[in-house]
Amino acid sequence: MRLAADRVIVRVPATSGNVGPGFDSLGLALGVYDEVEVRLVASTQDSVEVRGEGEGEVPLDGSHLIVRAVKATLEHVGAPVAGVHLRCTNTIPHGRGMGSSASAAVAGIVAARAMLADPHALDSNGVLAIANEFEGPPDNASPAILGGATVAWIDDEAGPLAVRLPVDPEITATVLIPEARLSTAQARAVLPARVPLADAAFNAGRTALLVEALSGRPELLYAATADRLHQDYRATVMTTSHHLLTALREQGFAATISGAGPCVLVLAARRDLLALDTAVVDLLADLPGWRALRPGIDLEGAQARRL
Repeated sequence: MRLAADRVIVRVPATSGNVGPGFDSLGLALGVYDEVEVRLVASTQDSVEVRGEGEGEVPLDGSHLIVRAVKATLEHVGAPVAGVHLRCTNTIPHGRGMGSSASAAVAGIVAARAMLADPHALDSNGVLAIANEFEGPPDNASPAILGGATVAWIDDEAGPLAVRLPVDPEITATVLIPEARLSTAQARAVLPARVPLADAAFNAGRTALLVEALSGRPELLYAATADRLHQDYRATVMTTSHHLLTALREQGFAATISGAGPCVLVLAARRDLLALDTAVVDLLADLPGWRALRPGIDLEGAQARRL
């Protein structure tokens, strides 16, 4: 595959996976972005510059996730692989359940695709398949690719696939973000290998209801975001997050754990924002280190342009 560009810039959104009952399947793109400039260089050495989230923490060489994703994509399509230089400006919080790793992988893959003479040689499902090798399950990567709300699944033959869902423009997303971090591995480690059939059936029904709620029935969001598969099990490793989740739901708000946590996502109709803001201010008053953000729902997914 021939390259048509050696320098691109990508903007990729944060995501919230596991939305309510949609464990490992439902995702939502949020209007918080990382911007990455990717340049191929005539060198065997890779280099990375980082400003913002992850600065002083993430690797600055070829082990950086975006560098690995760029090279894996070029190799996948048979394009020449060179040295990579990254310049990253990050605002997606790390280790909070806002999909920073999945978004980084998507950024690298989409950047590599934009360099190709025929970017259409790699479609959205192709991007998702490569991203899933770095950051599976696909519920976080799919909204970073497609934007909006997504349903992702793994087909026995085709691999990871995703479709985009319509989102009612009256629905807003609010994220409560702590200073503390939690690894996805730690959050998954407390989940049981088996769950009661009644709980699985409960989540199946609520997941279907959430698709309806998102598309135009925001009054159903509270019922549709109820979960029995993962959030209560994770209470022991994110006690404050679970406290906020419980307190908000007791007041009738559609609160969920964002991804693997510890962020809390609240979906609400615009008409309910004043009441939600009052509740959030009261709840966070005694929780130093927590902040509230209303980023909007991103509808575009990762965007790349050649420089």
